Amino acid sequence: MKKLVAAALAGSLLLTACSGNSGGSDAVEKYGSDTLKLYNWGEYMGEDLISNFEREYGVKVIVEYFDSNEMMYTKLQAGDSYDVLVPSDYMIERLMKEGMLQELDLSLIPNLPNLADGVKNLPYDPDNSYSVPYFWGNVGIVYNHNNVDPAVVEAQGYEVLRNTDYKGRIYIYDSERDSFMMALKALGYSMNTENPQEIQAAYEWLLEMNNTMDPVYVTDEVIDGMANGGKDIAVVYSGDAAYILDQNPDMSYWLPSEGTNLWSDAMVIPANAENPKLAHEFINYVLTYDASYSNSEYVGYASSNQEVLENLSGPGGYYEGNAAYLPRSGYEKDEVFVDNPTLKKTLSDLWIKVKAAK
Repeated sequence: MKKLVAAALAGSLLLTACSGNSGGSDAVEKYGSDTLKLYNWGEYMGEDLISNFEREYGVKVIVEYFDSNEMMYTKLQAGDSYDVLVPSDYMIERLMKEGMLQELDLSLIPNLPNLADGVKNLPYDPDNSYSVPYFWGNVGIVYNHNNVDPAVVEAQGYEVLRNTDYKGRIYIYDSERDSFMMALKALGYSMNTENPQEIQAAYEWLLEMNNTMDPVYVTDEVIDGMANGGKDIAVVYSGDAAYILDQNPDMSYWLPSEGTNLWSDAMVIPANAENPKLAHEFINYVLTYDASYSNSEYVGYASSNQEVLENLSGPGGYYEGNAAYLPRSGYEKDEVFVDNPTLKKTLSDLWIKVKAAK
Protein backbone atom coordinates (compact mmCIF):
# COMPACT_ATOMS: atom_id res chain seq x y z
CA MET A 1 0.00 0.00 0.00
CA LYS A 2 2.97 2.25 0.41
CA LYS A 3 3.25 4.82 -2.38
CA LEU A 4 6.01 7.28 -1.39
CA VAL A 5 8.28 7.91 -4.39
CA ALA A 6 7.58 4.38 -5.58
CA ALA A 7 7.08 5.43 -9.18
CA ALA A 8 10.54 6.92 -9.32
CA LEU A 9 12.01 3.71 -7.98
CA ALA A 10 9.89 1.22 -9.87
CA GLY A 11 11.86 -1.45 -11.56
CA SER A 12 15.16 -0.21 -10.19
CA LEU A 13 17.55 -2.72 -8.68
CA LEU A 14 19.52 -2.12 -5.53
CA LEU A 15 22.31 -4.58 -4.77
CA THR A 16 23.85 -4.37 -1.33
CA ALA A 17 26.69 -6.60 -0.21
CA CYS A 18 27.25 -7.58 3.35
CA SER A 19 30.40 -6.23 4.88
CA GLY A 20 33.26 -8.69 4.57
CA ASN A 21 30.89 -11.59 3.69
CA SER A 22 32.94 -13.75 6.04
CA GLY A 23 29.76 -15.47 7.12
CA GLY A 24 28.77 -16.39 3.57
CA SER A 25 29.89 -20.02 3.80
CA ASP A 26 28.06 -20.42 7.11
CA ALA A 27 24.90 -18.98 5.57
CA VAL A 28 25.09 -21.38 2.63
CA GLU A 29 25.44 -24.29 5.03
CA LYS A 30 22.51 -23.12 7.17
CA TYR A 31 20.10 -21.82 4.54
CA GLY A 32 21.33 -23.35 1.31
CA SER A 33 22.17 -19.88 -0.02
CA ASP A 34 23.71 -16.61 1.14
CA THR A 35 21.57 -14.40 -1.16
CA LEU A 36 17.98 -13.21 -0.63
CA LYS A 37 15.88 -11.60 -3.35
CA LEU A 38 13.32 -9.15 -1.96
CA TYR A 39 10.57 -7.41 -3.97
CA ASN A 40 9.04 -4.50 -2.07
CA TRP A 41 7.40 -1.11 -2.47
CA GLY A 42 9.76 1.82 -2.92
CA GLU A 43 10.67 3.91 0.15
CA TYR A 44 9.14 1.26 2.40
CA MET A 45 12.08 0.24 4.58
CA GLY A 46 14.16 1.82 7.31
CA GLU A 47 17.62 3.00 6.33
CA ASP A 48 19.38 0.15 8.14
CA LEU A 49 16.92 -2.72 7.73
CA ILE A 50 18.78 -4.45 4.93
CA SER A 51 22.35 -3.66 6.00
CA ASN A 52 21.67 -4.84 9.56
CA PHE A 53 20.14 -8.09 8.32
CA GLU A 54 23.09 -8.70 6.01
CA ARG A 55 25.60 -8.06 8.75
CA GLU A 56 23.83 -10.16 11.37
CA TYR A 57 23.27 -13.20 9.16
CA GLY A 58 26.27 -12.96 6.82
CA VAL A 59 24.20 -12.75 3.65
CA LYS A 60 23.53 -10.49 0.68
CA VAL A 61 20.13 -8.98 -0.15
CA ILE A 62 19.05 -7.96 -3.63
CA VAL A 63 16.12 -5.53 -3.43
CA GLU A 64 13.89 -4.74 -6.37
CA TYR A 65 11.03 -2.23 -6.16
CA PHE A 66 7.50 -2.16 -7.57
CA ASP A 67 4.98 0.67 -7.65
CA SER A 68 1.73 -1.33 -7.80
CA ASN A 69 0.44 -4.74 -6.85
CA GLU A 70 -0.44 -5.30 -10.48
CA MET A 71 3.14 -4.62 -11.59
CA MET A 72 4.39 -7.17 -9.08
CA TYR A 73 1.76 -9.70 -10.21
CA THR A 74 2.75 -9.30 -13.86
CA LYS A 75 6.41 -10.05 -13.08
CA LEU A 76 5.45 -13.16 -11.13
CA GLN A 77 3.27 -14.36 -13.99
CA ALA A 78 6.24 -13.86 -16.31
CA GLY A 79 8.22 -16.31 -14.18
CA ASP A 80 10.45 -13.91 -12.26
CA SER A 81 11.67 -15.45 -9.01
CA TYR A 82 11.87 -13.72 -5.62
CA ASP A 83 12.27 -15.05 -2.10
CA VAL A 84 10.08 -12.50 -0.29
CA LEU A 85 7.33 -10.22 -1.60
CA VAL A 86 5.34 -7.55 0.26
CA PRO A 87 1.98 -7.32 -1.56
CA SER A 88 -1.30 -5.92 -0.28
CA ASP A 89 -4.24 -7.84 1.15
CA TYR A 90 -6.39 -8.37 -1.95
CA MET A 91 -3.35 -9.34 -4.03
CA ILE A 92 -2.28 -11.87 -1.40
CA GLU A 93 -5.76 -13.36 -1.64
CA ARG A 94 -5.35 -13.67 -5.43
CA LEU A 95 -1.87 -15.20 -5.17
CA MET A 96 -3.15 -17.74 -2.66
CA LYS A 97 -6.08 -18.73 -4.89
CA GLU A 98 -3.80 -19.16 -7.88
CA GLY A 99 -1.26 -21.31 -6.03
CA MET A 100 1.52 -18.76 -6.43
CA LEU A 101 2.58 -18.75 -2.75
CA GLN A 102 4.28 -21.27 -0.48
CA GLU A 103 2.64 -22.18 2.79
CA LEU A 104 4.80 -20.81 5.61
CA ASP A 105 6.59 -22.98 8.14
CA LEU A 106 5.51 -21.08 11.25
CA SER A 107 8.03 -22.98 13.37
CA LEU A 108 10.68 -20.91 11.56
CA ILE A 109 8.95 -17.65 12.53
CA PRO A 110 9.09 -17.68 16.35
CA ASN A 111 8.50 -13.92 16.47
CA LEU A 112 4.98 -14.32 15.08
CA PRO A 113 3.42 -13.74 18.54
CA ASN A 114 4.84 -10.19 18.34
CA LEU A 115 2.08 -9.28 15.88
CA ALA A 116 -0.16 -6.36 16.81
CA ASP A 117 -3.76 -7.10 17.65
CA GLY A 118 -4.97 -5.10 14.65
CA VAL A 119 -3.26 -7.42 12.15
CA LYS A 120 -4.23 -10.73 13.71
CA ASN A 121 -6.84 -12.95 12.05
CA LEU A 122 -7.13 -10.84 8.92
CA PRO A 123 -9.85 -12.25 6.64
CA TYR A 124 -7.64 -13.06 3.65
CA ASP A 125 -5.28 -15.26 5.73
CA PRO A 126 -6.61 -15.63 9.29
CA ASP A 127 -4.06 -18.21 10.42
CA ASN A 128 -1.02 -16.60 8.77
CA SER A 129 -0.65 -19.72 6.71
CA TYR A 130 0.79 -17.75 3.80
CA SER A 131 1.51 -14.20 4.99
CA VAL A 132 2.96 -12.18 7.85
CA PRO A 133 1.89 -8.51 8.14
CA TYR A 134 4.57 -5.90 7.48
CA PHE A 135 2.77 -2.52 7.71
CA TRP A 136 -0.92 -1.67 8.02
CA GLY A 137 -3.24 1.30 8.21
CA ASN A 138 -6.40 3.09 7.14
CA VAL A 139 -7.41 5.67 4.57
CA GLY A 140 -8.58 8.96 6.09
CA ILE A 141 -9.08 12.68 5.56
CA VAL A 142 -6.20 15.12 6.10
CA TYR A 143 -7.32 18.73 6.40
CA ASN A 144 -6.02 22.16 7.39
CA HIS A 145 -7.82 22.85 10.66
CA ASN A 146 -7.19 26.60 10.27
CA ASN A 147 -9.18 26.72 7.04
CA VAL A 148 -11.64 23.88 7.52
CA ASP A 149 -13.76 23.62 10.66
CA PRO A 150 -13.04 20.28 12.39
CA ALA A 151 -16.71 20.07 13.37
CA VAL A 152 -17.67 20.18 9.69
CA VAL A 153 -15.26 17.40 8.78
CA GLU A 154 -16.41 15.22 11.64
CA ALA A 155 -20.09 15.79 10.86
CA GLN A 156 -19.89 15.42 7.09
CA GLY A 157 -17.20 12.76 6.69
CA TYR A 158 -16.65 12.03 3.00
CA GLU A 159 -19.40 14.49 2.09
CA VAL A 160 -16.99 17.30 2.94
CA LEU A 161 -15.42 16.42 -0.42
CA ARG A 162 -18.62 17.69 -2.07
CA ASN A 163 -19.04 20.74 0.17
CA THR A 164 -18.76 23.65 -2.25
CA ASP A 165 -17.38 25.88 0.51
CA TYR A 166 -14.10 24.11 -0.26
CA LYS A 167 -14.29 24.11 -4.07
CA GLY A 168 -10.85 24.13 -5.66
CA ARG A 169 -9.20 23.25 -2.36
CA ILE A 170 -9.12 19.45 -2.42
CA TYR A 171 -6.82 16.69 -3.60
CA ILE A 172 -8.34 13.37 -4.66
CA TYR A 173 -6.14 10.30 -4.82
CA ASP A 174 -6.09 8.99 -8.39
CA SER A 175 -7.16 5.46 -7.54
CA GLU A 176 -10.42 3.88 -8.63
CA ARG A 177 -10.68 1.59 -5.63
CA ASP A 178 -9.94 4.26 -3.02
CA SER A 179 -12.21 6.81 -4.72
CA PHE A 180 -15.10 4.39 -5.06
CA MET A 181 -14.47 3.28 -1.47
CA MET A 182 -15.15 6.80 -0.16
CA ALA A 183 -18.21 7.23 -2.42
CA LEU A 184 -19.69 3.86 -1.46
CA LYS A 185 -19.04 4.49 2.23
CA ALA A 186 -20.59 7.95 2.00
CA LEU A 187 -23.71 6.29 0.61
CA GLY A 188 -23.76 3.61 3.30
CA TYR A 189 -22.68 0.72 1.06
CA SER A 190 -19.92 -1.85 1.28
CA MET A 191 -16.76 -0.95 -0.61
CA ASN A 192 -16.77 -4.54 -1.93
CA THR A 193 -20.30 -4.36 -3.31
CA GLU A 194 -21.13 -5.99 -6.64
CA ASN A 195 -24.61 -4.46 -6.72
CA PRO A 196 -24.94 -2.53 -10.04
CA GLN A 197 -27.32 0.05 -8.56
CA GLU A 198 -24.96 0.81 -5.68
CA ILE A 199 -21.98 1.07 -8.02
CA GLN A 200 -23.95 3.41 -10.29
CA ALA A 201 -24.91 5.57 -7.31
CA ALA A 202 -21.25 5.79 -6.28
CA TYR A 203 -20.31 6.73 -9.84
CA GLU A 204 -22.85 9.55 -9.79
CA TRP A 205 -21.54 10.69 -6.38
CA LEU A 206 -18.01 10.93 -7.77
CA LEU A 207 -19.23 12.58 -10.97
CA GLU A 208 -20.97 15.32 -8.98
CA MET A 209 -17.82 15.83 -6.89
CA ASN A 210 -15.76 16.08 -10.05
CA ASN A 211 -18.12 18.56 -11.69
CA THR A 212 -18.69 20.83 -8.70
CA MET A 213 -15.48 20.80 -6.66
CA ASP A 214 -12.68 21.29 -9.21
CA PRO A 215 -10.53 18.61 -7.52
CA VAL A 216 -6.88 17.99 -8.34
CA TYR A 217 -6.16 14.31 -8.95
CA VAL A 218 -2.81 13.21 -7.56
CA THR A 219 -0.82 10.22 -6.42
CA ASP A 220 2.39 10.70 -4.43
CA GLU A 221 2.26 14.47 -4.98
CA VAL A 222 -0.43 14.63 -2.30
CA ILE A 223 2.23 14.10 0.37
CA ASP A 224 4.34 17.16 -0.32
CA GLY A 225 1.27 19.03 -1.50
CA MET A 226 -0.45 18.76 1.87
CA ALA A 227 2.78 19.04 3.87
CA ASN A 228 3.38 22.36 2.12
CA GLY A 229 -0.24 23.53 2.53
CA GLY A 230 -1.07 23.34 -1.18
CA LYS A 231 -4.71 22.37 -0.54
CA ASP A 232 -6.99 22.22 2.48
CA ILE A 233 -8.46 18.71 2.19
CA ALA A 234 -7.20 15.35 0.88
CA VAL A 235 -7.94 11.65 1.27
CA VAL A 236 -4.64 10.04 2.25
CA TYR A 237 -3.16 6.73 3.39
CA SER A 238 -2.51 6.83 7.12
CA GLY A 239 1.27 6.44 6.92
CA ASP A 240 1.56 9.31 4.46
CA ALA A 241 -0.85 11.26 6.65
CA ALA A 242 1.41 10.66 9.66
CA TYR A 243 4.28 12.22 7.71
CA ILE A 244 2.13 15.19 6.66
CA LEU A 245 1.04 15.86 10.24
CA ASP A 246 4.64 15.55 11.39
CA GLN A 247 5.74 18.13 8.83
CA ASN A 248 2.83 20.59 9.07
CA PRO A 249 1.22 21.34 12.45
CA ASP A 250 -1.73 22.99 10.68
CA MET A 251 -2.92 19.59 9.45
CA SER A 252 -5.30 17.21 11.22
CA TYR A 253 -6.55 13.70 10.42
CA TRP A 254 -10.02 12.23 10.60
CA LEU A 255 -11.37 8.72 10.02
CA PRO A 256 -15.00 9.07 8.88
CA SER A 257 -17.64 7.31 10.95
CA GLU A 258 -19.06 5.85 7.73
CA GLY A 259 -16.08 3.50 7.68
CA THR A 260 -12.98 3.18 5.55
CA ASN A 261 -10.46 0.75 4.14
CA LEU A 262 -8.42 -1.22 6.67
CA TRP A 263 -5.45 -2.33 4.61
CA SER A 264 -2.35 -4.36 5.25
CA ASP A 265 0.78 -5.25 3.34
CA ALA A 266 2.35 -8.55 4.28
CA MET A 267 5.44 -10.63 3.64
CA VAL A 268 4.94 -13.78 1.60
CA ILE A 269 7.14 -16.41 -0.03
CA PRO A 270 6.39 -17.15 -3.70
CA ALA A 271 5.94 -20.73 -4.83
CA ASN A 272 9.03 -20.43 -7.05
CA ALA A 273 11.27 -18.89 -4.37
CA GLU A 274 14.80 -20.28 -4.56
CA ASN A 275 15.73 -19.65 -0.90
CA PRO A 276 12.72 -20.28 1.35
CA LYS A 277 14.80 -20.95 4.48
CA LEU A 278 16.52 -17.58 4.23
CA ALA A 279 13.15 -16.01 3.40
CA HIS A 280 11.71 -17.32 6.68
CA GLU A 281 14.72 -15.89 8.52
CA PHE A 282 14.14 -12.47 6.99
CA ILE A 283 10.44 -12.49 7.83
CA ASN A 284 11.22 -13.44 11.41
CA TYR A 285 13.88 -10.72 11.59
CA VAL A 286 11.48 -8.00 10.43
CA LEU A 287 9.20 -8.88 13.35
CA THR A 288 11.94 -8.25 15.94
CA TYR A 289 11.55 -5.18 18.10
CA ASP A 290 14.65 -3.34 16.84
CA ALA A 291 14.05 -3.98 13.15
CA SER A 292 10.36 -3.16 13.35
CA TYR A 293 10.97 -0.02 15.42
CA SER A 294 13.50 1.54 13.05
CA ASN A 295 11.42 0.47 10.06
CA SER A 296 8.22 2.08 11.32
CA GLU A 297 9.83 5.20 12.76
CA TYR A 298 11.56 5.93 9.46
CA VAL A 299 8.68 5.16 7.09
CA GLY A 300 5.77 6.43 9.20
CA TYR A 301 3.47 3.47 8.63
CA ALA A 302 2.10 1.49 11.55
CA SER A 303 4.29 -1.36 12.75
CA SER A 304 2.93 -4.89 12.79
CA ASN A 305 4.81 -5.41 16.11
CA GLN A 306 2.49 -4.68 19.06
CA GLU A 307 5.20 -3.41 21.41
CA VAL A 308 6.67 -1.13 18.75
CA LEU A 309 3.23 0.19 17.89
CA GLU A 310 2.56 1.05 21.52
CA ASN A 311 5.95 2.65 22.12
CA LEU A 312 6.00 4.78 18.96
CA SER A 313 2.46 6.07 19.55
CA GLY A 314 2.65 6.25 23.35
CA PRO A 315 4.20 8.74 25.79
CA GLY A 316 7.60 9.84 24.55
CA GLY A 317 7.22 7.97 21.27
CA TYR A 318 8.09 9.64 18.00
CA TYR A 319 4.44 9.57 16.87
CA GLU A 320 2.91 10.48 20.23
CA GLY A 321 -0.10 12.68 19.54
CA ASN A 322 0.00 11.99 15.79
CA ALA A 323 -3.59 11.02 15.01
CA ALA A 324 -2.69 9.27 11.76
CA TYR A 325 -0.03 6.85 12.99
CA LEU A 326 -2.10 4.41 15.06
CA PRO A 327 -4.73 2.77 12.81
CA ARG A 328 -8.31 2.28 13.88
CA SER A 329 -9.06 -1.41 14.32
CA GLY A 330 -12.13 -3.37 15.33
CA TYR A 331 -14.54 -0.78 13.88
CA GLU A 332 -17.50 -2.60 12.34
CA LYS A 333 -17.85 -0.33 9.30
CA ASP A 334 -14.20 -0.60 8.26
CA GLU A 335 -13.49 -3.24 5.61
CA VAL A 336 -10.65 -5.04 3.89
CA PHE A 337 -10.62 -5.08 0.10
CA VAL A 338 -11.33 -8.50 -1.37
CA ASP A 339 -9.87 -9.73 -4.64
CA ASN A 340 -12.36 -9.16 -7.45
CA PRO A 341 -10.70 -8.48 -10.83
CA THR A 342 -14.08 -8.04 -12.56
CA LEU A 343 -15.20 -5.40 -10.08
CA LYS A 344 -11.82 -3.68 -10.29
CA LYS A 345 -12.14 -3.48 -14.09
CA THR A 346 -15.65 -2.04 -13.80
CA LEU A 347 -14.54 0.62 -11.32
CA SER A 348 -11.49 1.43 -13.42
CA ASP A 349 -13.65 2.09 -16.49
CA LEU A 350 -16.05 4.26 -14.51
CA TRP A 351 -13.19 6.17 -12.87
CA ILE A 352 -11.82 7.08 -16.30
CA LYS A 353 -15.26 8.47 -17.16
CA VAL A 354 -15.37 10.51 -13.96
CA LYS A 355 -12.06 12.20 -14.68
CA ALA A 356 -12.87 12.68 -18.37
CA ALA A 357 -16.01 14.62 -17.41
CA LYS A 358 -13.95 17.40 -15.88
